[in-house]
Amino acid sequence: MTDDIDDARDDRTDDRRQPPAVSDGTSASSDAAGAHQTVPAGQRSHNPDQFDPDQFDPADDPRVELVEAEEESATLLEQMGGISGLIYTTIPILVFVPANAIWNLKVAIIAALAAAAVILVIRLVRRDKLQPAVSGFIGVAICAYIAHRTGSAKGYFLFGIWTTLVYAVIFVLSIVVRWPLVGVIWNGINGAGSSWRHRRRTRLAYDIATAVWAALFAIRYLVQSFLYDHNQTGWLAAARIGMGWPLTAVAVLATVLLVRHADRENGREALADESAADESGADGTGPARDTAAERTTAERDA
Repeated sequence: MTDDIDDARDDRTDDRRQPPAVSDGTSASSDAAGAHQTVPAGQRSHNPDQFDPDQFDPADDPRVELVEAEEESATLLEQMGGISGLIYTTIPILVFVPANAIWNLKVAIIAALAAAAVILVIRLVRRDKLQPAVSGFIGVAICAYIAHRTGSAKGYFLFGIWTTLVYAVIFVLSIVVRWPLVGVIWNGINGAGSSWRHRRRTRLAYDIATAVWAALFAIRYLVQSFLYDHNQTGWLAAARIGMGWPLTAVAVLATVLLVRHADRENGREALADESAADESGADGTGPARDTAAERTTAERDA
């Protein structure tokens, strides 16, 4: 009997030494914690009617495209002195032609220079960009000097006529040598370098935009030189104004659309180049593919 009592005491001592059993509440907490674990983006169920921030691309938002177009249009107009700068260029002409018709060439020249000087002061007071303001005054001064030297009112327009021809030739040559001026100017303003030249579709968009400006300058030259040769000073002034800022606004709009297209193509081709480089590095054929790509680029640019 003494042995039975000792055995019972040993059993109670063992029970006290054993750790307490894990309760069901602990298991429930673990299950609840597991239920709140983050599900990887790739394993989420896709609901087309539910907004997924991981799938949202700001570039697909039409509001973003509208803001970008407005910024690009503003940048291009700023380089030409803005809308006010385009309008300011017509004021000396509107002063010169009536003054010449009412009085004489000398009075017309003085009136045009006075109008240009007033415009220069106004633009400086308004803190407009210095380069367009000064260049506008210098342009009027050159036109007035040529009119004085030729002794003819139509001589006032001679500088602008030959300038448009020079611009047309330069823009066409830039396309021929594969340095389209619109691409050079746009990427120079934004500090994007010249990598866009090695992408065919991107360069094609800039070629078309440059061709738009070349055509604009060529049309101006042909029409105004015809009127100059036929001594049509009044119509020459009308053509100078009508083919000035209205056509320039159309060319700017076309340029904005083409530049946006070129930027998209440049991004896509750059992405494709990076993907090809990653794949070639992964399968060990990177150097050979890079050499082939460089050779293809060199042949295309040659």
